[in-house]
Amino acid sequence: MSIKSKWVNIFILCCFFLTVVTASCNKQSSIRLKYTTGVRSILEDSRGNIWFGSYNEGVCLLHNGRLQYFTTKNGLSDNQVRNIYEDKNGIIWFECGRGLSTYDGKEITIYKERNYHSKNEWKLNESDLWFKGDEIEGYNKLEGYPGVYQYDGQKLSYRLFPVTPKHGDGFKYYISTPFVKGKNGFVWFGSYGAIIGCNGSDFKILDNEYLGLNAETGSLHVRSIIEDKKGNIWIGNNGMGVLKYDGKKIINFTAQQNLKKENTKSNSLEKVFSIGEDTAGNIWFGTVGSGAWRYDGHSITNFTQKDGLESEHLWTIYQSKQGELWFGGSSPSGVYRFNGKSFERKY
Repeated sequence: MSIKSKWVNIFILCCFFLTVVTASCNKQSSIRLKYTTGVRSILEDSRGNIWFGSYNEGVCLLHNGRLQYFTTKNGLSDNQVRNIYEDKNGIIWFECGRGLSTYDGKEITIYKERNYHSKNEWKLNESDLWFKGDEIEGYNKLEGYPGVYQYDGQKLSYRLFPVTPKHGDGFKYYISTPFVKGKNGFVWFGSYGAIIGCNGSDFKILDNEYLGLNAETGSLHVRSIIEDKKGNIWIGNNGMGVLKYDGKKIINFTAQQNLKKENTKSNSLEKVFSIGEDTAGNIWFGTVGSGAWRYDGHSITNFTQKDGLESEHLWTIYQSKQGELWFGGSSPSGVYRFNGKSFERKY
């Protein structure tokens, strides 16, 4: 073979390789969820599948580049999928607007078993999963009072919070966020009017009274919580914005950054529905109507439609196995990834 022929073959192989890569990239970018109401929850499971829970259209499975949709007709207890988890046995759990469902790798079924005989037996295990009450809001007769379901790998049991709600005040302790595993063995639950922490023996109840909040300062309406790498608890509210709690004092982060609506002519940081932390330690906030915000410990930056982030309501911030942050939202629906400068539509 001549030298000229050899280079021609190499050139052909390179062109073929580029064609394959380009086709693969185009296939990836062509994957678009058909939701209209928004992406409320995301999970990348141990098998490499990706699950997307919607606000009111069921759940979607992305497997081998193909999308498969499931609704109540396919075994979901409700078409609103608030959170998605995977247990230690590889079973996928869907926390729906009403009830729970599971996926065993073949089909989705409603999970009906409940234990109500050990409501005060708080014993934590590393692999526990935690779920809100069965109702869309409030508690049914078997639950009775504010609490949370614990799945220990064998059975699902209802645990009562050590609170005594006033008449008609039970809604205050209704779980509104995914559970968060924090430091010192604590697990945290965000309810509409309080943040409740437990390590199996001790409880911390961070409510309006404990945090020194009132009608003048603004009251809790919790929609998201995280505990960052430094042990700070960030609380996202619908109305009051972001609070930061370091275990000793509470700071109204939104007011500190002068991002209350009354203090800014542009976007505010008051309606915060999702919070996440990236691998560099930056804290991200997803809002309604004001895009996403990134706080690097010194300054805060706003990203909106001009930066490729089209969704007006950011329901969730999820960290993929590669360490990427994915932002799931609605109006329009989609999943976005930050590339270091701007946002790209991922699904």
